[in-house]
Amino acid sequence: MALPRFIALRYVSAGRGGGLVSFMSAIAIAGLALGIALLLTVLSIMNGFDREMRRNVLGVVPHISLRSEGGMAEESWLALRDELAGRDGIVSVSPRIEMQALVATESGNRGVIANGVDPAREAESSAMKRFMLQGGLDALAANPWGVVLGESLARDLDLSLGDPVNLYSPALAINPLTPLANFRRFTVSGIFRVGSRQIDDGLIFLNRPAAQALFRLRSPRNALWLRVGDVLEAERRLAEIAPALPDAVRGDTWISEFGAVYENIRFSRTLVSFLLWLLIAVAAFNLVVSLILIVRDKRADIAVLRALGAEPGAILRIFLWQGALIGVTGICLGLAAGVPGSLYIGDLAGFVEARLGVELLNPDIYPTDFLPSRLQWGDIVTVSAGVLLLSLLATIYPARRAAAVRPAVALRAE
Repeated sequence: MALPRFIALRYVSAGRGGGLVSFMSAIAIAGLALGIALLLTVLSIMNGFDREMRRNVLGVVPHISLRSEGGMAEESWLALRDELAGRDGIVSVSPRIEMQALVATESGNRGVIANGVDPAREAESSAMKRFMLQGGLDALAANPWGVVLGESLARDLDLSLGDPVNLYSPALAINPLTPLANFRRFTVSGIFRVGSRQIDDGLIFLNRPAAQALFRLRSPRNALWLRVGDVLEAERRLAEIAPALPDAVRGDTWISEFGAVYENIRFSRTLVSFLLWLLIAVAAFNLVVSLILIVRDKRADIAVLRALGAEPGAILRIFLWQGALIGVTGICLGLAAGVPGSLYIGDLAGFVEARLGVELLNPDIYPTDFLPSRLQWGDIVTVSAGVLLLSLLATIYPARRAAAVRPAVALRAE
């Protein structure tokens, strides 16, 4: 092994007898390891929120929604659907009946958004099948008067699979004496759980003919749900198709409902990452101070090496290697703590919630009711490379000071 590497390794791995050298090296390593572990865990949590938003929440709600409040002829809807289906960037166009409704049982009632769908084609426009806990959308084909609702809504209204439930329509039934609420008794045919309270509480699915009858609509659709290839381009795609929309149709994107949450997630990722990189920078500054103190502590050793013929470049390389070894050790320890922490932070949060009876994530605020995590290789490589670079930069000044030590002056001081 080359002499500078050998001496640097001895300095870093010195035991209890190493005194100040081993103590300062341990502090620098601990600071880097802590920063790396925290940064990887936070990045994984933010990646998890991003994945949940894209795959779960945005897998159920429409990327672009086109609605007609005043009603539109069936021929016009079909022509609009055919025109939009052929446009670039639009993955699917699904006809819907979308209306406000009231779900009522003996346990209570809840206002919801009712979606009349085609069960056989729903898999093309929604990922709802992935979130079914009991039953499914396919059951709506066998039972025209079935309804699929969220787990939290079913729990609040004390409903389970096969139970009857009344759905009230805003359309009134007129009789000679007084207007009456129009309602129909449905059967719970499926229960889903997306993890977002906004969806699990406020969205139900019906068979489209049943929805048409309940809401007394002339047309078998009053909305189109569009899915696009890139959810972040939904606004641009809506602007592109806007000139082709009839006057009676109004368009909207997922951004109006969930955009603020998504932007908050992205902003939080940027801000927290910046703060944790500052923490790592402080650890790197601590490495500078540590190496300067080590250089002062080892002035006699440096002087002896110089007296024995070591060139200033060799002394420089000793402390460059020492800083690099401290950085690599800190990276390894940080990854050893950060990778398992990133993979199991969700389980740990669930354990804390169960044992302490607290709710870490309020589903009324966050897009999920659990702590998601997604560890990416890109984050591991970026963080490791960044910390190694900071460690190398932090060693330059102390190493240059060590190389500038004059043997005679150092030995005289000793």
